[in-house]
Amino acid sequence: MSKFSTHNFSGEKALIRVDFNVPLDKKTLEITDDTRIRAALPTIKKILQDGGSVILMSHLGRPKEGPEEKYSLKHILDHLSKSIGTEVKFADDCISESAKQQAADLKPGEVLLLENLRFYKEEEKGDEAFAEKLSKLGDVYVNDAFGTAHRAHASTAIIAKFFPGDKKMFGLLMEGEVSSAEKVLHSAEKPFTAIIGGAKVSDKILIIENLLERATDIIIGGGMAYTFMKAQGGQIGTSLCEEDRLDTARELLKKAEAKGVCIHLPADSVIADKFDANADVSSALSKAIPDGWMGLDIGTMAIDAFTNVLHKSKTILWNGPMGVFEMEKFQKGTKAIAVAVAEATEKGAFSLVGGGDSVAAVNQFGFADKVSYVSTGGGAMLEYFEGKELPGIAAIKH
Repeated sequence: MSKFSTHNFSGEKALIRVDFNVPLDKKTLEITDDTRIRAALPTIKKILQDGGSVILMSHLGRPKEGPEEKYSLKHILDHLSKSIGTEVKFADDCISESAKQQAADLKPGEVLLLENLRFYKEEEKGDEAFAEKLSKLGDVYVNDAFGTAHRAHASTAIIAKFFPGDKKMFGLLMEGEVSSAEKVLHSAEKPFTAIIGGAKVSDKILIIENLLERATDIIIGGGMAYTFMKAQGGQIGTSLCEEDRLDTARELLKKAEAKGVCIHLPADSVIADKFDANADVSSALSKAIPDGWMGLDIGTMAIDAFTNVLHKSKTILWNGPMGVFEMEKFQKGTKAIAVAVAEATEKGAFSLVGGGDSVAAVNQFGFADKVSYVSTGGGAMLEYFEGKELPGIAAIKH
């Protein structure tokens, strides 16, 4: 059993770092996707059921110079109250005297949301005095913000030192994230296939290098596949290519070969005459794309080959789409991969989907509940799989 599950919060004020950095409609400032709020509910509800009270702290957006109206967390208050099922109180500052008073006055079963932490520069600087002021608001510190675990900010990494060992812990969301990631990184059942997509090789070099030590198969799709194609002497037309990464791509292929890791590149592609939802579309071998055309999705041969690999896999990590799935003409590949991952999961594989675009894809195509775990932290998940120690995790473990 986990520390959080066995802890009784009765009579305690739990200070929870959540990740409520949710997208808001630019005009109405209404929430357009509440995944992150829903993800935190089990942690909040367990504390309230125990007879504790909850103080929530989060950031929202990237305010530049102090408070900005559009980044105020008051915009999420109504939605949050409805989601939790109790009226959430609001402190219009996170460390003011009135915030302190509101926290002190909280009764069991009550919830208080603090104003955006990033209205103070000290949050991102990891300022110790600021972290100490925040720590005075609660009796127990719970970090449930995996999405910010890779940042050494005051509320995620520094604050933990002001709580004794038995009064700082991960929430249920963070526990789920960490145990899923650790399962894939440290105890993956083989064959272990990593699907790496997205536009740039440069963004994914570290994760591929780390996975070469662990995976049996690495499937590469998305724009980055064409840098690999060109590195092997292929003709890629006007497809996305990082010219300065061709040597890197060749080195990664060599390393994979030396380690016996199978790298799968898309044999064919759906190609277009321009980057546009209404472009003319054709198909071509990925290493023989005509001049003036660009690859924007994986083709049918690639889909079949990748699906075969996934069906044999026991562990799957998916980070990054196979094409420009936001445009209907170029979403077939990403959708087919989602189907294959879901089918492999149904047959007993453990599948972890992480990274903003892959998460958006499984949600868009309705597969979120057909994979083992969908990570809420894009950047944090990437850094974890690059082999880095995340400050927000280290602060509680050590």
